[in-house]
Amino acid sequence: MPTARDPRPLTGEPLALDLLNTRWNKEGVTQDLLAGPDGLAVWLASNGLAGNHPADTAVLDHLREAREALRAAVDGPAEQAAPLVDAVLGHGRIRARLTTAGPAEEPEFADPSWGPAWLAARNYLDLLTRAPERIRPCAGGGCVLHFFDTSRNGTRRWCSMAACGNRAKASRHYARSKEN
Repeated sequence: MPTARDPRPLTGEPLALDLLNTRWNKEGVTQDLLAGPDGLAVWLASNGLAGNHPADTAVLDHLREAREALRAAVDGPAEQAAPLVDAVLGHGRIRARLTTAGPAEEPEFADPSWGPAWLAARNYLDLLTRAPERIRPCAGGGCVLHFFDTSRNGTRRWCSMAACGNRAKASRHYARSKEN
């Protein structure tokens, strides 16, 4: 069964931020890709997880829990968010192995329905290790999206130059033209 097109305005971010970005504003109305199993199927497919995890209510509930934990982590004080993220991480672990190709690490879950949620929370830890200052909210007014700034100089401000960046520039241009 083919999966529907991903309707979100920003995709392709690291898994943790992509999960956060399953909620966005469109014309002043909050949209939620994880409102049901169909949106879950889209998100799993968009992140290459569809073959390993079913789009069922258990996976959906766990992803929603992880999304709220990650939202608390990026938007609030770490001491309040840490127990929430840790609760998600408690459902999996990394198993170290020696394979014919050399050392390998693979995630392991007691309950596979926690897999996508755990992977997103684990990815957040990886982002914190790499460059926590580059995890950013969009500076666009009313935008709730987050991104990992990969720009060379680390000055990206908007989720998308075509959307929020363009609106900000147009707004500044309009303000300047009103002054003259």
